[in-house]
Order: sequence, then C-alpha cells, then structure tokens
Amino acid sequence: MNRYMQEKWAWVEGTHGSRLGLLESLSDADLAFTPGGQAMTLGALCREMGEVQQSYLTSLKTFTQDWDYRNHEAGLESSTARLKAWYQSLDSEMEAVLTAFSDEDLQKGIERPGGFSAPVEMQMDVYLQALLIFLGKASIYLRAMSKPLPGSMQEWIG
Repeated sequence: MNRYMQEKWAWVEGTHGSRLGLLESLSDADLAFTPGGQAMTLGALCREMGEVQQSYLTSLKTFTQDWDYRNHEAGLESSTARLKAWYQSLDSEMEAVLTAFSDEDLQKGIERPGGFSAPVEMQMDVYLQALLIFLGKASIYLRAMSKPLPGSMQEWIG
C-alpha cells in the first residue's frame, strides 16, 4: 500500500462519509431548496460536487485536470438515492485508482489549467479542500432551511 493511502486516505474517506451523511439527512424535496437570488438549488450544488469529484478522478487517470465534465442525468439533482449512488461509485473508483499508485507515482505531476503542475498528493489535498468547501456551502443551505447539521458534518467540520 502506498504512503498516501496509509497516511491520508482516511481524511478523504471521512469527508466522503460526511457528504453521504448529508444526503442521508435530506429528503428529495429538500434538494429543491434555494436560499434565493441567483443561488442554485441544494440538489444542483450536490450535482456540482459530483462533477468536481469526477474532474479530480479523471485527473488521476490522465494526469490532466479538465473542468468540462457535466452530468446531465435526468432527475439526478432531485434524488438523494441517485446522488448517493453516484457519489459512492465515484468514491470507490477514486480509492481503487489511488490504491494502484506506487509511492513514486504519487510524485507525478498533474497538469492543471494555467500551466501549474501538482503532484498527485497535492492534487488530492486540493480535492479534499474542495470537499470541505462543499460541506461548508451545504451547511449554509441547511441553516437557511432551519435544519440541524447531520452528526457526521457536525463532528467533521463543526
């Protein structure tokens, strides 16, 4: 097992767990909530997080970050079960790809937009930050809905 999986994967796995805990605390009707203005629905925010994860997953396979992927699956944004299944599939695939890397592979650069190259480990650190930002955004939606934070989110991000 490579160093990343031994030392850091638990952080990603725990954050994935918080994201799943969020979905488990929501109803399908909750996904239609928007705080107003030009803000997207909670379901669209959840879809967007999956698209971000797909971009990072693809970057681990191709060593190039591409932000163009969009999931156009009809009804995805309005179904907690479908979002959860999609997230779990992405999580499993990401774990498998990372597990297959050697310690040397973790130092390979991933080309990011703007000409910046990030080693795999740094790329995953940035991905983890994207997950935490998503949970922060989701917590604002929950507070606007007068819903408590799920226990997993409360424990993970406060």
